[in-house]
Amino acid sequence: MLPLSPNAQRVLEARYLLRDAGGRALEDFQGLCDRVAGAVAGAEREFGADEQATAEAFAGALARREFLPNSPTLMNAGTPIGQLAACFVLPVEDSLESIFESVKRMAVIHQSGGGTGFSFSRLRRAGDPVRGNPGVASGPVSFLQVFDAATAVIVQGGRRRGANMGVLRVDHPDVFEFVRAKARPDRITNFNLSVATTDAFWRAAINRESFDLVNPRDGKVVGSVDAGGLLDEIAEHAWAGGDPGMIFLDAVNRENPTPRSGALEATNPCGELPLLPNESCNLASLRLDAFVDGAAERSSKALERIEWERLDGAIDLAVRFLDDVIETSDFPYPEIREVTLANRKIGLGVMGFADLLVDLGLAYDSPEAVADRLMAHIRSRAERASALLAEERGVFPNFRGSRVEARGLRLRNATVTSIAPTGTLSILADCSGGIEPYFALAFVRHVLDGERMPETNPRLESALRRAGAWSPDLLAEIQGTGSVRGVASAPGSIRRLFPTASDIAAECHLDIQEAFQRRVDNAVSKTINLPESATPAEIRRIYTAAWRRGLKGVTVFREGCKSGALERGRWVPPGPDSRSPGGIALGGRASRPFDPDG
Repeated sequence: MLPLSPNAQRVLEARYLLRDAGGRALEDFQGLCDRVAGAVAGAEREFGADEQATAEAFAGALARREFLPNSPTLMNAGTPIGQLAACFVLPVEDSLESIFESVKRMAVIHQSGGGTGFSFSRLRRAGDPVRGNPGVASGPVSFLQVFDAATAVIVQGGRRRGANMGVLRVDHPDVFEFVRAKARPDRITNFNLSVATTDAFWRAAINRESFDLVNPRDGKVVGSVDAGGLLDEIAEHAWAGGDPGMIFLDAVNRENPTPRSGALEATNPCGELPLLPNESCNLASLRLDAFVDGAAERSSKALERIEWERLDGAIDLAVRFLDDVIETSDFPYPEIREVTLANRKIGLGVMGFADLLVDLGLAYDSPEAVADRLMAHIRSRAERASALLAEERGVFPNFRGSRVEARGLRLRNATVTSIAPTGTLSILADCSGGIEPYFALAFVRHVLDGERMPETNPRLESALRRAGAWSPDLLAEIQGTGSVRGVASAPGSIRRLFPTASDIAAECHLDIQEAFQRRVDNAVSKTINLPESATPAEIRRIYTAAWRRGLKGVTVFREGCKSGALERGRWVPPGPDSRSPGGIALGGRASRPFDPDG
């Protein structure tokens, strides 16, 4: 087992280890791996497989950190809580009973460590009549605040805050109020927000045409807006505060894995899992840098340095692990159990992509980046593993009419791949987060409700030492901006090999997201990082380019954008007691309310 770094050890102790009533740890990392592996492998009994051998294989892969599952699995497997999924979407229908039932269910899910997504698009507009009542409806945003307030008082599993995604269709009459909902940084702090846009909206926006708004209560058009003006306002608020992001609803539903089961309307908190109402999903991420042959000549072709056989073995094991998680997880409500078991969605993704590229000698923003071929291989192997499980255990119940059937495959799982941000999982794995570039190379990381973790990129330090360029003065210069590209005293080859998120052009961020999305069943959590000088017009262009590329969603984050408020179209800087958020974004939505790991 590879030793844990000091930061990995701190995250392990703060979040994952079981403790007694006095707060003393009852296990170490190997003990955690054994606990999780043993509990999940219990599913093998149901299918007549070798439970002990499978548990040993699972524990070995986890201990080597070749892959890690989402946090609820690490925290809850083998415990009385037993809820192992990370991602849930709950329905919100147009009645007080449905709304507050969803609030209650959200609280139960957050307490077990899961994150939740909601579409508020079915709620009638503000000011609409309420049947049997002389009053009028208060609208989706008022109820969004209720969900946010409830989240604020819940600590997930005692170890992390709750997180949510709130979605509203672009044709909802209250869409402007939704876009403005987080104009002040102290409002709705436990939600990421995304506008669910349609192809019809985008055609209207590009052509500067009017666009109809529809009352969900009766399906009637209640007005029209200038679609281009609405897009401008979305971009302005994203420029100011990082929200709202975009979901491209038609792109999502064109690849709906089970269209007979209904349309996809919402996602998990970081956007990588579009799910049906009352559906959950569990995730795991492969640590890509674990599969580089360190003995291979650096002069060889980059992809030849990947140990493909070892990677295949980890993929096979991870797919089996995730399918076993579905079998062994406790579901908080029978409706969630029913939908989850009917589709058996899993999301195998990656972390350490930036580390992998450095180990292969490739810059993140170089044309040789290996995203497409790498993810194509992972998806193909994951589907093969799911097909073998289908031979043993049967296809998922909603197989008939699914996209899997249409492709001529017989799989155990309706989906097999997704790209999560990984957050604290990547700290535990000692690797870069998800498919993000390095956010900074020398910094203080703010995680776990304010804890500060100083960190210097070990690959950069090693490269500088090998080149004879390492010095305290050089480190101080890098710490000034977090980047090495503008540091003239650093060797040119190192400056090229280590770009940070802010060094990379928006188009390159989109290139990487598109390459992964082509090979992913679900969606991709990725942030388009922008400098403080970026304009709302640039954000509008990014949103438009993402729609044209066929992405399922996009999120932007402009450096320093959360240090003020947008009021009545006017930017208000922070007061004397306000603080810039600083710190480090750990992948996915940089504006998200907690440290998600998928």
